[in-house]
Amino acid sequence: MRYIKVDGKIVLRLQRGEEIIASLTELCKKEKIGLASISGIGACDRAVIGLYKMDEQCYVKTLIEEDMELVSLNGNVTLSADGEVYIHCHAAFGAEGGKLFGGHLNEAVISGTAEIFIDVIGGAVKRTVDAETGLNVFDI
Repeated sequence: MRYIKVDGKIVLRLQRGEEIIASLTELCKKEKIGLASISGIGACDRAVIGLYKMDEQCYVKTLIEEDMELVSLNGNVTLSADGEVYIHCHAAFGAEGGKLFGGHLNEAVISGTAEIFIDVIGGAVKRTVDAETGLNVFDI
């Protein structure tokens, strides 16, 4: 993981073998980031994406292992109810033949590189579990 800070933003490059969510969590802990938006692109060869089943109030995970372009990474950084860094991202992956996979990002391993921007926002927002949906939502 390599990064620079420019005008309140972080420009991050992940390298082959690094995992996106773990790397973002590590960086945000190190830089003490409690609120930010995330966007990026790259290449991966392993990803776990999820879909939230509202009726069951749980995520169904799908493992994808093939060469993929990370065509869109979007998300945010907040804090969990106990003050820990919480990364919430969604991603879309393009694969051979025009296949597209997408959903809540649980993990993704870089096969080539990833170019990610973190737009740091002053302050912090914590999360809480919404009783109706079971989702971990902004506590605002």
